[in-house]
Amino acid sequence: MGIETLTDEKIAQLLTCSKRVENPQAREKQEGKHLRRDYRVVSDDGEHRFALFTRQSTRIAEGFSAGLMWHAKTGEEVMLLRCNGSDHPHPNALERERIEFQHHVHLATERYIQANRKPEGYAEGTQAYRTLAGALHHLVQRAHIQGLQTQPDEALQPGLFGDQP
Repeated sequence: MGIETLTDEKIAQLLTCSKRVENPQAREKQEGKHLRRDYRVVSDDGEHRFALFTRQSTRIAEGFSAGLMWHAKTGEEVMLLRCNGSDHPHPNALERERIEFQHHVHLATERYIQANRKPEGYAEGTQAYRTLAGALHHLVQRAHIQGLQTQPDEALQPGLFGDQP
């Protein structure tokens, strides 16, 4: 299956299939003005391979990203899901709208692929996280990834009696 035949249904299947991190002890490394960590991920049925990464600016606290890339058997790579910080605006080109300096989640869509745009060119604003650790937790939960210890942002967790912060 080539990227041009990727449908929203197939993208949803790739995101919801059970997956496991193969190298949970991956080390952080300096990459220019960022700190990066790369994990290898495989679906439980062994059919699909993915790369999970985190990237944090060493200069801008809100400059972070956690992403999940699918490695297609054709050799192509598709960013399925990416959780970004709020350090930049994001334009949704096809919708002619703009997310202004807000945390946002990119999602690969058939529509963007068919329009010859980045598959993950569409994004939605979110309040699900505020930090890189929270973004990673959100991604791991949303993409059904096991084998990696993550925690939501503490300030966003419900209070002791189920109340919201």
